[in-house]
Amino acid sequence: MSRDSKQRRATSATRKLSSVLLPGALLLAALTGGQPRSDGANPLLDRRAPEFARRDLSGATVNLASFRGKVVLLNFWATWCAPCQLEMPAFVAWQREYGPRGLQVVGISMDDSAAPVRRTVARLKLDYPVAMGDAKLGNLYGGVLGLPLTFLIDRNGVVRARFQAEVNLKTIEAQMRELLNRQ
Repeated sequence: MSRDSKQRRATSATRKLSSVLLPGALLLAALTGGQPRSDGANPLLDRRAPEFARRDLSGATVNLASFRGKVVLLNFWATWCAPCQLEMPAFVAWQREYGPRGLQVVGISMDDSAAPVRRTVARLKLDYPVAMGDAKLGNLYGGVLGLPLTFLIDRNGVVRARFQAEVNLKTIEAQMRELLNRQ
């Protein structure tokens, strides 16, 4: 089997899996009102965010520990995820507006290959670091069972909120601003 054929098969399998998992995640978000979960469903809440170091699309290292002292919006996404692409322009605007106050947006693509990610990053003019993710990184964050999945991490590296599936961006922004206002 050719490499392209294997890649198409893997991408197809990923999309099929997401078509099964994403509706459940959307239902969960609807049931919780898209709010961050503070019960047992969010075991990372109020705990130190799992550390990682990955190469971004340009080859630079994205090391979560290097952002200590900043509020980090960590967003897991994929090119085939429509809600992901709808929220990313807001993340670009927030990085520009709130970056000087200490915000750092970090994108983690859960795609199988970098080529479609590069096209999406260019098309959406993402001006924040984007690295490739995998199951190992996803598992560190409790498993990525639906996209988008966004974490707000405070200046001390502690997870303060988790948002899964399509969420009201005003809810994320309000919590982000609250964290930015804390010194």
